Amino acid sequence: MSLPGSLNVPILRNIFHPSDFSPASESAFAHALRAALMAQANLTILHVSSDRYAEWMEFPGVRAALERWGLLPMNSRRSDVAKLGIHVKKVQAVHPDPIESVTSYLAGHAADLIVLATDQNNGGLPWLTKSVAMPVALASGQMTLFIPKGAAGFVSSHDGSVSLTNILIPVTSKPPGQAALQAAVRMAYRLNRPVGVFTVLHVGEEGDMPDLHYPDMPGWQWDTVIKQGDVVDVICGTAEEIKADLIVMTTEGRHGFLDALRGSHSERVLHKTPCPLLAIPAGGFLVSVLEAESEGRTTIPQS
Repeated sequence: MSLPGSLNVPILRNIFHPSDFSPASESAFAHALRAALMAQANLTILHVSSDRYAEWMEFPGVRAALERWGLLPMNSRRSDVAKLGIHVKKVQAVHPDPIESVTSYLAGHAADLIVLATDQNNGGLPWLTKSVAMPVALASGQMTLFIPKGAAGFVSSHDGSVSLTNILIPVTSKPPGQAALQAAVRMAYRLNRPVGVFTVLHVGEEGDMPDLHYPDMPGWQWDTVIKQGDVVDVICGTAEEIKADLIVMTTEGRHGFLDALRGSHSERVLHKTPCPLLAIPAGGFLVSVLEAESEGRTTIPQS
């Protein structure tokens, strides 16, 4: 599979996965590891505890997963992981507030993609139900992949296989939805998915449908759907209707993954979504890259 222009240029260098070692985090870990493999990126796994340091054996087993996926031989060595083009770092911290610990770490360490498990039975995002004492002062351009608790997602924890054939892309005029289309295409391309459907959904009047460019992706088709009703209900209902494997949305937030979602449609969708959600903060580095792709410019801006 080959795509022209800057879609062939990797932009994910650092992937960040906060883990609480719960079963819900296992699926998120599988997605973070697969993303690191597809992008040949660095993967940082952070665990925060309020009262003790974790044993290293408690961290998700990267080599065990890669062996189970058939990418490393049994009884592999730590150095064998680097041969796959990724570098893994495990970080642990003792802190009474996981939000402050995570955001403090991110303030000093680059992250292009955050992969995070969510608990829909606890207000959608447990970390977001608490107030944040100060603004999240993070570099723009971070996107976040949320894996709802109980959802298998599109990456198998068992064998690492990918099942991504239906991607739902809700769009509005503000924030602009073009970056979400580009991100969806890039995701399908990087995961080497040969066939599938991109469903572009606009909730509102037909005349308000934004003018979009639909990138050519061999084996994939574009469907456009216009519906009326409550935005969140329509998005989640359509996701169930088409059996979406992933929802890709551009968010209005500009200052990090917490601020990007708090109080937005994206956060409300997370309360109900039947599948993972990829949220892309508007105005960030990633959006600049994706918009450049849509305009045919192949020079990647520097962050």
